[in-house]
Formats: sequence, C-alpha cells, structure tokens
Amino acid sequence: MTDPSASLSFFARFWLAWLCFWRCLVSREFAQAVLPTSRAYDAGQLKELPSGDTQAPPPVKTPVVPAPVAPAPLPPEREHASALSLLAMLQREGRFLDFVQENVAAFPDADVGAAARIVHEGCRKVVHQYLTLQPVLPQGEGDKVTVPPGFDAQRIRLTGNVAGEPPYGGTLRHHGWVTTEVKFPTVSSAMEPRVLAPAEVELA
Repeated sequence: MTDPSASLSFFARFWLAWLCFWRCLVSREFAQAVLPTSRAYDAGQLKELPSGDTQAPPPVKTPVVPAPVAPAPLPPEREHASALSLLAMLQREGRFLDFVQENVAAFPDADVGAAARIVHEGCRKVVHQYLTLQPVLPQGEGDKVTVPPGFDAQRIRLTGNVAGEPPYGGTLRHHGWVTTEVKFPTVSSAMEPRVLAPAEVELA
C-alpha cells in the first residue's frame, strides 16, 4: 500500500504542521474542522485517493425517530360506554330506570309487586341475552360447605364468627355469581352513550 505522505516532502509536511498548529490555536472554527479528520485518521478510517491524499469518510446520518404520541384519554362517557349501553338495554326491555327512580314507598304493595314483575321479566331477558352466568359455588343455599386454605377472597366472602386459619366449615347463605361470557354489542361512535332513554313525544 502506498504511503499517504509520499507526495509531500519532510519540509512541506513540517511547514503544514506549523501552519495548522497556529491556526488551531487562534481559530476555533479551523480546529473544529480539523478535529474529525484527525480522529478518523487515528481510527484508521481514512481512505486513500489515487494522488496519495486522504479524506475522511462522509458522516453517517442518524435517522431521526419521532417520539411516540400518546393517545388522548377517552371522555368518561366513551370509556364507560358498555356499562351505559347495558343500562339503556335494561331500561328499554324492563323499564329498569323508571322503576328505581320512582318513589315506591307511596304505592300499595300490590302495585309495587305488579311493576316489579314487569321489570323482572325485561331485565332477565337482557341478562340472559348478553351475559352467561353461573354460581361461584355449586352447592345449594343452606348446605354445609368447607372453605379450603388459599381460597379466593374475591369469590368467597366470609361472614359471622371468622377466627383462626382455614379450612373453615360453615353454611352457604348465597352461592354467588360469576360471569363466564360477555356478549355486549359494539357501541357506535355516532351514538351518544349518555342518552339511556330518549324522551317520547306523542303527536296529535
């Protein structure tokens, strides 16, 4: 391989070094321009030209990756659209909201019972259509059950005289419910989820 300095004599190189030395001392811009070439030469990255001169490799451009943009948080009515749609379905099929918003204390028990039968039928239809439920414990209410060590406190709630460590023996007062499948329909973005039931106006 040809020596890169063969085209310059010793005195020419000495004079060039003398000029570069003083220019680096008095000129910040000149020193900054020479620095990349000096570092590339020390790292062995300079390429030899046909004339014997050397040049620094072109700078490598680092691609600019834009910072990820966090999605805007959904408004509460959109975040809870599924729950609001369930209320709307209970109202549509069983008049659930009309029933719970009514002050039933002033009505006779017979009237309340008749209204509850209508609400029960409609709400039961909605629950069976969109949810699959099963008891947490398979035993019947009133049966004796054993609560094992390491039981799930979200599935089994202990009442009464709770003392000591499991296993516990007790009486099942309610078998609980757990959802095994949810089949809610998708809420369209064009719909206003806060409207649970539209006002009804009868025209003459």
